[in-house]
Amino acid sequence: MLRTVSSLVRGAVRAARLAFAGFGIAAVVTAVTASTGSLGNFFSYFTIESNLVAIVVLLVGGFVDPRSPHWAYLRGAATLYIVITGIVYAALLSNQDVGPLAPWVNSALHQVLPLAMLADWACFPPWSRASARAALGWLVYPLAYFAYSLIRGALVHWYPYPFLDPRHPGGYGRVAVYAVVLAAVMALLAIAVNAIGRWRG
Repeated sequence: MLRTVSSLVRGAVRAARLAFAGFGIAAVVTAVTASTGSLGNFFSYFTIESNLVAIVVLLVGGFVDPRSPHWAYLRGAATLYIVITGIVYAALLSNQDVGPLAPWVNSALHQVLPLAMLADWACFPPWSRASARAALGWLVYPLAYFAYSLIRGALVHWYPYPFLDPRHPGGYGRVAVYAVVLAAVMALLAIAVNAIGRWRG
């Protein structure tokens, strides 16, 4: 009986992952269709990149549902990145003009997918006993993204977010302050995501 209930729950979870992945795909496709800029700029948004990673993780989790430590680590990273997207949007970008982006697309990318990924991680974590130091390894990608955005921005004269744009008053000093604060917040989030996974696991 318990095995049957467990199988039903697992099936429902996998179906929900696929449903959220489909919703995310629809949002990204709608966003890229409505975009008036270059594809290079579009795919240089951390929002888009983190949502694409989340969609892939949800699809794999829905179709295959791996249980290896390496997959657990990847799921944790994807959860962290999409949570960063949601928190940074709420704290710094919620009042910014999103251009032609439809409200439901904006909500899907910045709220629905982050909450879905966090709930999936908290309720069904595959975590074993990863250290906080290992979780901090997840920060390599956001820090590399920060460097990429500054280098590319200087070359093409376009920056994905206002807090990354040194052309605003304060220049690179202002950007550096944001970088330090965001790095500290992301480190705390990485430790928190790891702790949730270990506790629930």
